[in-house]
Amino acid sequence: MPSWQNAIAIFSYHMSPKSPSPLSSQNWPFDLTDLPKPAYLVGGAVRDAWLQRSVAHLDLDFVLPQQAVKTARQIANRYGGGYVLLDAERQIARVVFDRATVDFAAQEGQTLTEDLQRRDFTINAIAYDPHHQTTIDPLQGQQDLQKQVVRMVSPKNLESDPLRLLRAYRQAAQLDFSIDPTTQKTIQELASLIARVAAERVRTEISYILETSHGAFWLQQAWQDGVLSVWFPSCDAGSFQLMAGCDRAFDTIISEYGEFRPLTDQLQQPLRSTLPTTWLMLAKLFCLLDSDPETATKQLLDLKYSNIEQKNAIALKNTFPQLASTEAIEQQTIRDWFFLYKTVGEAFASLVVLAWANNVPITALEPPIRRYLDPENPVAHPQPILSGEDFIHELQFPKGPEIGRWLQEVQIARAEGKVNNREQALAWVARQVSG
Repeated sequence: MPSWQNAIAIFSYHMSPKSPSPLSSQNWPFDLTDLPKPAYLVGGAVRDAWLQRSVAHLDLDFVLPQQAVKTARQIANRYGGGYVLLDAERQIARVVFDRATVDFAAQEGQTLTEDLQRRDFTINAIAYDPHHQTTIDPLQGQQDLQKQVVRMVSPKNLESDPLRLLRAYRQAAQLDFSIDPTTQKTIQELASLIARVAAERVRTEISYILETSHGAFWLQQAWQDGVLSVWFPSCDAGSFQLMAGCDRAFDTIISEYGEFRPLTDQLQQPLRSTLPTTWLMLAKLFCLLDSDPETATKQLLDLKYSNIEQKNAIALKNTFPQLASTEAIEQQTIRDWFFLYKTVGEAFASLVVLAWANNVPITALEPPIRRYLDPENPVAHPQPILSGEDFIHELQFPKGPEIGRWLQEVQIARAEGKVNNREQALAWVARQVSG
C-alpha cells in the first residue's frame, strides 16, 4: 500500500502559488528558527495554500507539542508583535503583526494525528511541517480538496461544537465546494444544537456567508436543513430568491450602469460600525428578517447586531414598500420622497439593490437614484434656508420644538419648488401661520 494511504500520510509536495504561500517561512513575520521542533502549521493556511487562494492578510495557526504559549511570547517580544493569551487552560496564544495573525496552540492528544482527528472537516485537518517541508494528511483532506467537497471528520466533532454545523455551509460558500451527502445528513440530524451556540459566533458565520456571491444558495441550504430556523423562522424560498437577486443587481449595476458607480462603491463600503458589514451585506441580511419591523428588531438584537446595523436594517424595512414596485414608486409625492431619503439615509444604496432584485425596472429606479447621487438635490439632500434664530427674531416664534417642525416644512417647501431663498421662505412661513 502506498505510504500516503497509511494512517499517517506524510509526503512532500511543491507548488507555484499565485500569491505568496503561507507555507514558505520567507513570507512569515518571524524566522523559521524561532519555531521549536516539532511544530506544525495547520488549518486554513494549509488548505488555502494547497488551493492557491490569494490572501491579503496571513492567518497562521501552529500546533506545538510543547511550549506553545512560551513560543508565542518569545516571538512577540523578539519581533514587536502584539501578544494575547487566548486560552490559558488549553495553552493557546496569539501574536498580531501588521499583516499577519499567528496563533500558537498546544497539541491536543498524544500525537499530531489525534489533534487532527478532533477538527471539523477533513480539508481543515491537514498539517504542514515547515522544518522538513512535508505534509501530514491522515484523513485524506487533500483528496477532498481535489474533489471540492466539505466532509466532516466525525459526527462527534460536529456535536462537540455545533457552530461547525453552520460553518460547513460557510466553507462551501467561500470555497465554492459542495457538502458531502453524509455530512449534510448528519448536520440535519444535529441541527437543533445550533441553539446552544453564542449568538455572536452565529452572527459572524452568517456574515461570512453573506459576503460571498454564493451566499444565498448556501444560506437556503442551511435553512432547509434546519440550521437557521431558530434565528430566522419566517424565512421562505422567496427570501433567498430576493437575496440572490441582490448579488445579480449589484453585478448588473457594475457591468451596465457606469454612471451609477458611486452607488456600487458605496455598496462595498463598511457601515459605520465595528463589524465588517457592508451596505450590500445589509441588503442581503434584510432578506432574512421578518417583514414586521418589531420582530425584525428582536431578531437583530438576539444575534447581537450593532445599534447602527439595527437602525439601518429597520430603515430598510420601513422604506422598502415604497420602492417595491413601479406602481409604488409612481404613487410617491415629493413629500413622500423627502421622508424616504431622510429615513433610509446612507442605506439608500441597499434599498436600490433590493428594489432591483425585486424586479423593479431601471426606468422606474433611475429618477430616485439620480436625485440621491446629486448632492445639491433639495429632495434627497435638503439644506437649511432658515435657522432657528430666523424664526425667533424675524417671525417672533417662541423657543421650543415647534421651530424644528417648521424648519423641516421649509425644506419640504423648497423640495416642492415653493420657495428658493431666505426671503421667500420667511414670507411662506408667515402666510402658513396666518392663514
